Amino acid sequence: MELTLDRTREAAAQLSQKAVYGHFIGGEWVEGDSGDTIALENPATRQVLAYIQSGNAKDVDHAVQAASAAFPAWSRSSSLRRQEILLAIAQRLRDRHFDYAMMETLNNGKPISEAYAMDVNWAIAQFEYFAGTPWHIQGQTLDFDDATMIVHREPIGVVAQIIPWNVPLTMAAMKLAPALAAGCTVVLKPAEVVCWAVMEFIRDIADLLPPGVVNVVTGYGAAVGGPLVTHPKVRKVAFTGSRATAQKVIENAAANIIPQTMELGGKSANIVCEDADVEAAAMSAVITTVFNKGEVCIAGTRVFVHAKVEDAFLDAFARGLASIQQGDPLDPATQLGAMASKAQFDKVRGYLDLAPQEGASIFFGGNAASIAGQENGYFIEPTIFTDVRNNMRVAQEEIFGPVTSVIRWTDEEDMLRQVNDVEYGLAGGLWTNDLRRAHRISRAMETGMVWINRYYNIKPGTPTGGFKQSGFGRESCLETLNHYTHTKSVVVNLA
Repeated sequence: MELTLDRTREAAAQLSQKAVYGHFIGGEWVEGDSGDTIALENPATRQVLAYIQSGNAKDVDHAVQAASAAFPAWSRSSSLRRQEILLAIAQRLRDRHFDYAMMETLNNGKPISEAYAMDVNWAIAQFEYFAGTPWHIQGQTLDFDDATMIVHREPIGVVAQIIPWNVPLTMAAMKLAPALAAGCTVVLKPAEVVCWAVMEFIRDIADLLPPGVVNVVTGYGAAVGGPLVTHPKVRKVAFTGSRATAQKVIENAAANIIPQTMELGGKSANIVCEDADVEAAAMSAVITTVFNKGEVCIAGTRVFVHAKVEDAFLDAFARGLASIQQGDPLDPATQLGAMASKAQFDKVRGYLDLAPQEGASIFFGGNAASIAGQENGYFIEPTIFTDVRNNMRVAQEEIFGPVTSVIRWTDEEDMLRQVNDVEYGLAGGLWTNDLRRAHRISRAMETGMVWINRYYNIKPGTPTGGFKQSGFGRESCLETLNHYTHTKSVVVNLA
């Protein structure tokens, strides 16, 4: 499908009807207990797009009870049925591919070309990948002289799933697909800032699922997240978001001693060696800076460049960013849109002010951006910091914006010490033509994912997750099913 500005603007006018979404509980759309709503806004224009319910503990209890009631039948459903439903869900996404991309763009501020080519396709891929996995939830048998032991793997129960605002449709798919494949029932809490596409998606698939299998409660974190994670009928929590929020979720999960999977922040290193393809490495830095406006947990925000190629790299990096078109997210030519919210805009601007105070230099960008016709939008220029020391806050803390720090290195051992001297360990990149060096450095990096000679090289079935304070557990792979199931040992006496 060819994207044009006329088509996207026409679609935006048709979609922007300020719909009011209820909670989705037990197969029905219901008004929240409080009667209060939250406005979903377009961060490029600040216009209201839709309204969601501002949920509370009563809404959460209603949803968990529905999920609990649906669990016995759903947990016993056949692998074939679950596969058919997951494939049907993927098809519903395909049927309205353009609409979902538009909703992600309007509510999040990301470029329409990116939402269309990436976000919706990634969501489809999650459901298609996990559609095949119900057949692979297998136990084992162990034989002894006097007994046979049968180990069953069974769905864990009602799961709470909390997703962020940066790629909401993709995140919903990453959580829902494995849970449904495993036979669990779900209460999903999307972000209150950006969730329009998720709510419309749930509306589109409601008839495919038995009532109560998937429930959605919207609202603020303290009002919904806490009661959800501490509910006595919830058996597991899956969370993607910030480390600070994760600490609260983990504390709440301890109330009933339930397992968690956590996919948290990152401050990933992208290492450029002196024998690297400098132009390609620089382009990767451009992509990790501007993709989804830098609101990506796996972005390579610390670029460690060997001193011998630093000048050439910076020249290519700056040229690449200078060619990036920033503007109206609805324009298919736009490559860098608006920050997802005022809170995120203010956070990134704070780091732009902080970096020079710490001694870093602004090599490119460094300011808020003004876009003609969207002067009220939350736009930030793509930015390169140089003269960065690894102990600076801009090199240690997750900025979550179109900002990249460049750090010079000469000694491999010292470089690796700095690469690992950060509390996060989610992803990383490495650019070299030396195979031995590639293996040596990638094995030494304390991170869950490493890409060699191409950043964001994401393949189906790749275990996604981090080390250290980037969280624990793995998503998007067969291993994920282990997090949604538990084992039962049955020993048959033969003596």
